[in-house]
Amino acid sequence: MRFVFVLIASVCLLSSCFLTGQKAGETTEPVVIGFYNLENLFDTIDAPEVRDEEFTPDGKKAWNTQRYEDKLAKMSSIISVLGDTVANPGPAVMGLCEVENRGVLEDLINHPNLKAYNYQIVHQDSPDKRGIDVALLYRPNYFKVDNVDALPLYIYDQEDGDRIYTRDQLLVTGRIRDEHFHIIVNHWPSRYGGEERSRPSRKAAAQLTRSVVDSLLTINKDANIIVMGDLNDDPHNVSVKDELRAVVKSELSDADLYNPLAEQHKPGVGTLCYRGNWNMFDQLIISQNLLNKTTGLRYQNAFVYDAEQLRQQQEGKYNGYPFRTYVGNRYFGGYSDHFPVFIVLE
Repeated sequence: MRFVFVLIASVCLLSSCFLTGQKAGETTEPVVIGFYNLENLFDTIDAPEVRDEEFTPDGKKAWNTQRYEDKLAKMSSIISVLGDTVANPGPAVMGLCEVENRGVLEDLINHPNLKAYNYQIVHQDSPDKRGIDVALLYRPNYFKVDNVDALPLYIYDQEDGDRIYTRDQLLVTGRIRDEHFHIIVNHWPSRYGGEERSRPSRKAAAQLTRSVVDSLLTINKDANIIVMGDLNDDPHNVSVKDELRAVVKSELSDADLYNPLAEQHKPGVGTLCYRGNWNMFDQLIISQNLLNKTTGLRYQNAFVYDAEQLRQQQEGKYNGYPFRTYVGNRYFGGYSDHFPVFIVLE
């Protein structure tokens, strides 16, 4: 992963060229950093180069303009209030996954629910076969972007050796209140085919993320690093705990990352539910500097945002599950099959 080290070195050299200095009267309010899997935010147009046919008016899901606009309204309404109990609503930085292209992101940030926040977009097209990407939204009065890069993940089918095209990992370097931050937005390979069979792909994704983290920490042992995303694994799985080395406070050792949502994951608590089991696939993970430092922005708390409107309200075994847009090809008209998560820096 020498190329990653060289890349990160150039990022840090670039960002160090900017003059810093706190302005008189600058706010010291808490900073909210969030992540949300939007559950297939597709437009209605068939893009021939990817497999998006089901999300068209003539596709299996009968995805049309009315449903698309309703989805935008729901997604934007949640982002607009995320973190409102601890800071001004509207996260300073918001990672996203399962977005089709830059166009849907522009429609999202220009929705009346979000327009006033002046969100800007960081997005790169990924080679994912379904055409879904990761992205970062940010409010420029909080976050200043210095550098962006998309890091490809090379994984291969165990049977025929063909490359499996999946999401890039998006590395964004910038400044929050003149402190340098490195944010890595992820959507690791799914469990399609079974958890065990697909495990090597997520281990490879974790190794790529860890190589970026190691490069950053080699350059600056006190780097502010935030790893976020839908990892398609729980905090205790080998990809997260052993390969990424993201653990709870009591298990931290040199250069490990702190995973606050690992401490919250227990029966009945998570970001998605499958067959009665709650998973904590959506995670926000930080470098130890954000946990231990005595000056500047530091970690305060982490939350799963599971407000009532995001849950199914019905009797029976699905009561309280995430209120999703589709179940198979049946339209539910909900929000997402995942709850969003966020951390607070103060």
